Amino acid sequence: MSKSLYIAEKPSVAREFAKALKIQGRGGDGYIESPEAVVTWCVGHLVTMSYPEAYDPSLKRWSLDTLPFLPKQFKYEVIDSVKKQFETVKALLNREDIGTIYVCTDSGREGEYIYRLVDQMAQVGDKKKKKRVWIDSQTEEEILRGIKEAKDLSAYDHLADAAYLRAKEDYLMGINFSRLLTLKYGPSISGYLHTKWTVLSVGRVMTCVLGMVVRREREIRAFVKTPFYRVLARIDVRGKDVEAEWRAVEGSRYEKTPVLYKENGFKKKEDAQALVDGLKKQEPCQAAVEQIERKKEKKNPPLLFNLAELQNECSRRFKLSPDETLKVVQELYEKKLVTYPRTDARVLSSAVAKEIRKNIEGLRHVPAVAPFADEILQSGSYTAIGRSRYVNDKQITDHYAIIPTGQGLSALKSLSAVGAGIYEVIARRFLSVFYPAAVYQKISLQTETGGERFFAGFKVLMEEGYLKVAGLPKGPDKDGAEEDRDKGFLELLKTIRKGMKLPVKDIYIKEGETTPPKRYNSGSMILAMENAGQFIEDEELRAMIRGSGIGTSATRAEILKKLVTIRYLDLNKKTQIITPTQLGEMVYDVVDSSLRSLLKPELTASWEKGLSYVAEGSITSEEYMEKLERFVTAWTEKVRYLNNQWMLREKYDKAAAYYKKGKTEKRKMNDKIH
Repeated sequence: MSKSLYIAEKPSVAREFAKALKIQGRGGDGYIESPEAVVTWCVGHLVTMSYPEAYDPSLKRWSLDTLPFLPKQFKYEVIDSVKKQFETVKALLNREDIGTIYVCTDSGREGEYIYRLVDQMAQVGDKKKKKRVWIDSQTEEEILRGIKEAKDLSAYDHLADAAYLRAKEDYLMGINFSRLLTLKYGPSISGYLHTKWTVLSVGRVMTCVLGMVVRREREIRAFVKTPFYRVLARIDVRGKDVEAEWRAVEGSRYEKTPVLYKENGFKKKEDAQALVDGLKKQEPCQAAVEQIERKKEKKNPPLLFNLAELQNECSRRFKLSPDETLKVVQELYEKKLVTYPRTDARVLSSAVAKEIRKNIEGLRHVPAVAPFADEILQSGSYTAIGRSRYVNDKQITDHYAIIPTGQGLSALKSLSAVGAGIYEVIARRFLSVFYPAAVYQKISLQTETGGERFFAGFKVLMEEGYLKVAGLPKGPDKDGAEEDRDKGFLELLKTIRKGMKLPVKDIYIKEGETTPPKRYNSGSMILAMENAGQFIEDEELRAMIRGSGIGTSATRAEILKKLVTIRYLDLNKKTQIITPTQLGEMVYDVVDSSLRSLLKPELTASWEKGLSYVAEGSITSEEYMEKLERFVTAWTEKVRYLNNQWMLREKYDKAAAYYKKGKTEKRKMNDKIH
């Protein structure tokens, strides 16, 4: 009798498949078998690309003469540490009684690559029937659906092509450019740092990320703070003090004069003081209401979490690095609590939307969010989700957004405090989309005193809407209007009319200064990578340019971690702030002087976009490889003949001076303490 073989990516996932399939047979060494089926697993990657010396032993020695290295046929090998499991899997794949192979590795490009390499090395060929299981969570229901609806593996051939190309691209750029720059510039860096040997590690994505951090750091260093002076008035509005800001608008005697710093401040304090003194001479000092505008503003629930958004949120809330967040959410996924984490989508599919009641039902048993789940079910608001912006099949490539499954709740007790916190964050974001928008009353007030205009803005929360689930953010909005929770004050403001005179209690100066760009933290770095090198705070804009990123949701955290591991970047664990190291800056200077293209986020994003075109079948693997080989060849030849080591010394000195100064200041502080 022919058996089916199910091959998962990890042992824990294989156990879930065995449980769902009711396979309670004997456990072999690396597999589980019953009379009807066999379940086995990889241990992550079992196969990897071979180093150049596997092609020719002489290539082990690094030499400019052997570059560029562009093999026509790529070689692969089994990873030494997992050879035993590979042999087990290979034997099962080729067993005569196995008729159908169900590929159950993670549903994404990397999971596809993991299985295809094993299939290739095990030389399975076309003699077996192969089906691809594509699931969004590890619940029993979803596993059984995935098996029932499994497509022929060939339906994912384009995705596999993109996976192979991504690996070849990283391999060719990494091998060629790391060897090229190490041979060309490594000795000068070693001589400068007084080290024995320096290997320059560069790559398609990691070098681009290094460049983003170094450029931001140098912008901060070069930034010169500029003081400016604002003039403010404290106005009595029906017994409540309101702060209003002076602006040099049309009609002001200061309009477009050189003494201004923008329209709401002065470059020099004496000019601001002259305005204050002039206005204070009025008796009585009053502000006449010239305009009062009232309008309602709605704030919709944000889109659901994809991995980048969740990593950013966890960096902000829990001070977790992106790879720490991914580990925790992967654990939640494997415990059936949430859906597949390595996703770029922030919406649901229409199919999932039809069954969404089940997810909400489960959350009635989670104390932190149970009241909200109950309220949604009672109101029936979930029935309209399919017609909302939170459901869009066109915005989903592999997987929909990260949401709670409503299952696996017995595992909640075993979670760490951080794990429980992340689960609650995901659940609250999910439930918030079933609530109406928050509604604010915005009021803008323009007053006149002494021929000059003062402006004040207020924002009063009228209806909580989704904010009661997601939390209540406080502070000024993008227009500078301060949020106020005092609805009684809103009633007072309703009595204010144009032409009314309001007492001015004081007019004074508030000193400020321009601020430098912010350093990246681990979360904002992930978002910047997702958005092609830009940290875009506006959620709607981020959604618009989604898909033009650097790296993928599955790789960004690992890239950042590698840059920290090889000491090109520093990551402050308490604040999650990212800064370059001196070595990182030197590598940046080398690349900037030789292989500048690698530092361009737009170029790196275009390569990633190209891979997505391969995955959807728009371009062929051959077309992509031809472009890649031309790129590697052209830049290798260009750098080979550069003679620019002499100019790098000045750049090294400039960076070294900053780090030397920092060490000196740190030593002085330590001396004071001790």
